[in-house]
Parts: sequence; structure tokens; C-alpha cells
Amino acid sequence: MIGLLRFILAIVVLPFKSKSRLEAENAALRHQLIVLRRRVQGRVRLTNNDRWFFIQMYRWFPSILQVLMIIRPETLVRWHRAGFRRYWRWKSRRRGGRLQIDAELRGLIRRMSIENPFWGAPRIHGELLKLGFEVAQSSVAKYMVKRRGPPSQGWRTFLRNHASDIAAMDLFIVPTIGFDLLYAFVIVRLDRRELVWINVTTNPTGEWVARQITEAFPWDGAPRYLIRDRDRIYGAVVTRRLLAMGIRDSPTAPASPWQNGFAERLIGSIRRECVDHFVILGKAHLRRILQSYAHYYNDIRTHRSLDKDAPVSRPVQRTGIMSSHAILGGLHHHYVRV
Repeated sequence: MIGLLRFILAIVVLPFKSKSRLEAENAALRHQLIVLRRRVQGRVRLTNNDRWFFIQMYRWFPSILQVLMIIRPETLVRWHRAGFRRYWRWKSRRRGGRLQIDAELRGLIRRMSIENPFWGAPRIHGELLKLGFEVAQSSVAKYMVKRRGPPSQGWRTFLRNHASDIAAMDLFIVPTIGFDLLYAFVIVRLDRRELVWINVTTNPTGEWVARQITEAFPWDGAPRYLIRDRDRIYGAVVTRRLLAMGIRDSPTAPASPWQNGFAERLIGSIRRECVDHFVILGKAHLRRILQSYAHYYNDIRTHRSLDKDAPVSRPVQRTGIMSSHAILGGLHHHYVRV
């Protein structure tokens, strides 16, 4: 009954169809008959030519989907999409042209553009030519790191440029076996993290601190800036001594220990790696321990901020027999080749 209704509806709609549309549907039906006549046994076998015919007919006359019997409409649509992808893949194929530069060179271009924010493509291109790389300036511009806003050196670069002229000082407390308090005074240079001076007292005063600064920087070795906190001990005596030595006093803001981060980091290392593992007997005992640690800190201990080197640069030893020396009673060891 349903088939009869469809047949009657097709006859009613037939006069309203265009001639080209009727011819396309007729061609699709006739080709389906040809395919069916080729079938020997089992399912219908379609060749690539058959698929191409149906795809082109669908491309020009989408209405042929209504007369397809041996294939499902979604199958024909899938063939059409696959052919579309293959066509544009063929259309977008490489046809020669300039070869892509090596990954190593691309990484070098990005590194130069990051490390030198004021350099443009011509400047980087000139450096690459001097390094023996034959590359076009347009390729350099293509692989440079794109920035937002004007270039800036940043606080890290600013600090690195001025670190050789900056030092920091601070005091910290160490209790003794008799529950007395000893005061340790440290001065550190920022460029190589070198522990310039360390000493101990039981009664820190402004005169004592001023004397330590004088002994830490004899002759012309004084820095241009000295960072300190706002402890009352750094009174008029200390500021006058700094002015006489040509050092600019740089106190931190109130309640801002992070502004003296280098000295605070050094004190933390001294506590974790040294004094927290000893019972301090007295002033002379603490001074001897801190001086041993200062020698280890400056000459032996490696620092991540110095590319795994010591403040007093250590040479690389590649030959010899491995040997170790105990430091601070075996708390640390020094490994050398002899």
C-alpha cells in the first residue's frame, strides 16, 4: 500500500520537475541497473568509476538521493566528503620552494630574540651570518618570539647589571647551651653570593657594626650600595661610617624582609646546613664553626644561581683518583681528584 502511494505521488510531482533533473535521475537509475547486471554472486561490487559517477551526479543534482536503491544516501555523502578531502590534499601538496631551516637554527633564533629584547630581525640576521648560518632575514622574522608591548630588560636583568656594586648585611641570633643569646653578623655580595664577612658578639652595638663594616671592606673594595633592614642598631654611627666609606645606605621598607632576600637566604642556609646541627658552647665555639662554614660556603659549596659553581670559582677536575674530606665534623664533604 505504501509503495503504491509513493508511485502515485511520484506521478503527481513528475510534471513539476525540470527536464535536467529528470534526466539526472534517469541516468542514475540506468547506471544502477548496469551495476546490478554486473553482479555475479553476493553483494553488489562498485568500482571507483561507479563511485565517481554517483559523486559527480550528486554534486550537480543532489535530488538523485531519492532514486538511489543499491547504495544508501549517507554512503554517497561519505564518498563525496572523502573525495573533497583528497582533492584539497592534492591541491595543497608541496611543489618545491624554499627548504625549511633546521630545528637547531630555529631554536637559536628564538633564544637570541628572548635574550636580546632590543634586537630586531636585521640585527639577529647579521649575528647569524657572522656565525656561518646562511638564512634569509624573512625566515629570521618568521621564527622570532613575538612580544606584546615595548621591550624591557626586566628586574632580573637590572639586578644582574648592578649586582657587582651591591652588598647586603644582617644579624641573626644563635642560642647557646646555657640559653644565652649570641649575635652573628654577616655581609654578602650579590654578584657571586660571596660571604664577605661573618663575626659573633654577645652585645651588638652601632660602634661594633661600624667596625665590622670597616674590616670587611678595606681600601677600595667597598660596594656602592649596602642593603640593610631597619633595626635600631644601625644608628647614626653606622650611617656616618657608610657615608665616610663612600657607600650609599639602602634600608628596606618597614616589615619587608623580602627586600633583603639575599642576606635572609644566606642566614637560612647557615641555619639549615650548620648551626641547627650543633650545640653551641660559647662565643669562641660559634665563631670557629661559622668561619669553617664560611670557607665551605665560598670555596666549595655550589650554587644554582651561579650555574652550579662556587662563589670563588672552582676548576673542573677530570683526571685523578676520587677523594673526599670531611667538613664540620662530617656534616659536609669536599670531593676532589688527586
